[in-house]
Amino acid sequence: MSGAPLSLIVEIKARHEEAQDIVTLELADPHGRPLPAFSAGAHIDVRVKEGVIRQYSLCNHPEERDRYLIGVLRDPTSRGGSVAMHEEFQVGDLVQISAPKNHFPLKPAGRTLLLAGGIGITPLLCMAERLAHLEADFALHYCTRSAERTAFRKRIAASGFAERVHFHFDDGAPEQKLDLEALLATPAPDTRVYVCGPTGFIEAVLSTAKAKGWPGERLHTEYFAGAVADTSDDDSFEVRIASSGASFTVPADKTVHQVLTENGIEVMVSCEQGVCGTCLTRVLEGEPDHRDLYLDDDEHAANDQFTPCCSRARSKVLVLDL
Repeated sequence: MSGAPLSLIVEIKARHEEAQDIVTLELADPHGRPLPAFSAGAHIDVRVKEGVIRQYSLCNHPEERDRYLIGVLRDPTSRGGSVAMHEEFQVGDLVQISAPKNHFPLKPAGRTLLLAGGIGITPLLCMAERLAHLEADFALHYCTRSAERTAFRKRIAASGFAERVHFHFDDGAPEQKLDLEALLATPAPDTRVYVCGPTGFIEAVLSTAKAKGWPGERLHTEYFAGAVADTSDDDSFEVRIASSGASFTVPADKTVHQVLTENGIEVMVSCEQGVCGTCLTRVLEGEPDHRDLYLDDDEHAANDQFTPCCSRARSKVLVLDL
């Protein structure tokens, strides 16, 4: 496996049990040097262990240069990332990370709605800090299973924007639960919606918004996990390398990335689920079968790029710009 460039070594300076099954890790340069700047919505790649790289949103104030703060949910269905970070990462450990990247940036708006599901609060909390600093008009709706599983409650309560934050608990009274139909009832002009959290939560927000007439360009998402694809009809296909003319068969039980790696062709990957965009590759001929959650509908329709970590082909051959 080849990961995104992990060019920084940081030290775990602090570790806190933020909520039930959620820890926060404070990362800083071991020698006290400033870290690369980041903007609200950014994430870093973290080398969890050999062959395992995961993405974590930065959730401290985007003007801080002395530390990065990440929140990690202990996921019982983890593929090896979150459990290792909960059980093995300790204060004083050195960790390899990438410089910050931002596929989920804030854009100018008259009003901003931030909708967080569970650990999806991490990039949105950073956005709330930024919007408050700009004295912008915004509201944050934060949905969790229970108060005990709600990270950053004390930080939010102590912030200057606490009155803009609305908590919604699954185990709470009916009147405090998030009413998407009411919240998104009218596509307000110059309002943007940012949503992050479990796939089901994001899809509920998007489907409600689109049904109410919200234009897609004002709905912004970041997924933490890939979509569950139906692989029962998967078949083999060919990928051809434009630079060399070499052609390889991708069988039903392997990804394009796996086949390319086996044949010595390097494509950087990170999430392996089609959510981070690290492996995005240009397609010169053929029709991809898009299975990512990174590209939007228009980018899928263009069929000129795809994610070889999870996407496949509808055509018999894909010619790749490699």
